[in-house]
Amino acid sequence: MTAAHTHPARTTRQDWATGLTAFAAVMLFLAGLLTLFRGIMAIAEDDVFVTTPNYVFQFDLTGWGWIHLALGVVAMIVSAGLIRPKMWARIAAVAIAALVIIANFLSLPYYPVWSVVMITVSGFIVWALCVVRRDGDRGGAGTGGGPTGGGTR
Repeated sequence: MTAAHTHPARTTRQDWATGLTAFAAVMLFLAGLLTLFRGIMAIAEDDVFVTTPNYVFQFDLTGWGWIHLALGVVAMIVSAGLIRPKMWARIAAVAIAALVIIANFLSLPYYPVWSVVMITVSGFIVWALCVVRRDGDRGGAGTGGGPTGGGTR
């Protein structure tokens, strides 16, 4: 006699968690890649950026370029860790996205529109990684079939 192994059916909650984590991984990779390019632009050619004479947080653009370059590389590496949804990757991704938000806020006068776009994208990354809960947790993303947790079990 053989034992039948049954696998539990995927729940809507698991689908939402997988989808949001994949969204965050792809967006973090793209944000990292664009931050990397921004860093290269600042290192190679300072003339691309606008300078504001009386900004409180004045920094050397080459220095900012190296900071953005490093953040971009780390963001792309961490996004690869999100492909296999591990808790360490989620924590690191939230931290990196928060650092990208801070770096873009501080460099706002040098590239204003792009900084606002990157702050928004990084905010969505933080949101997507923070609403996802592990299967054993109660409440949160996907409870009752939706991302807001409005249903009953």
